[in-house]
Amino acid sequence: MSQWVISGLRKGVVTTRYPGREETANGVSPGFPVALTSVSEEAGRELEAICPTGAIRFECGEAHVDYGRCVHCFRCARSARFPIEWESGYEWARLASTGTNSAPWPKAFKKSMHIRVVDAGDCGACLNEVKQLNNPYYNMHRLGFFITPTPRNADILLVVGPVNDHTRLPLQQTYEAMPTPKLVMAVGACALSGGVFGSTFVTGGGVKDVLPVDVEVPGSPPPPLAILHGLLLAARGV
Repeated sequence: MSQWVISGLRKGVVTTRYPGREETANGVSPGFPVALTSVSEEAGRELEAICPTGAIRFECGEAHVDYGRCVHCFRCARSARFPIEWESGYEWARLASTGTNSAPWPKAFKKSMHIRVVDAGDCGACLNEVKQLNNPYYNMHRLGFFITPTPRNADILLVVGPVNDHTRLPLQQTYEAMPTPKLVMAVGACALSGGVFGSTFVTGGGVKDVLPVDVEVPGSPPPPLAILHGLLLAARGV
């Protein structure tokens, strides 16, 4: 035990400085393919065909990328004859057009916010990344974000998974039990579009099919910093 104490004293604080400072540590993000505004039809059709989830769509000389469907398989960058460029950022969160709240949010959201996490059929990947926010490295508490076990104390409903038949009703009940104003945050490709699981006869096409979504965080799974960016976006409403 003593060696861990000594090691901690020597290394000092190891919590990420994000958002005050850009995180440059290795492995913090799998990145996303970059859309191409000018590409040959041969290259565009190949990229479109090689994508397993339909995230890349070729149209009128452009290769469009739907981040809500991308699962970071890297086929378009590593297996294509005409590889697509790849970026390594992590600030992917965006305001959704289906939400019931409009930015800016109420001023109360700029203070401490409580989050109710719901697993709506997640494979475990996105849920594990959400759990990382509680560890000392990311330490979301320093920014005023806290996990709550009850929806009655929640400001944000954070949902992972495509929403299967067994979780649809519990998800709706959780949302209805939350006080207003409230936000819904869909995390991961499955929560945004159904991902590799949906839409099927047992899974939906994402949270938007059940609830109004205010903040979207793409990725499969999104890294903790991308989720943290989504929470900051939810708090600021910008």
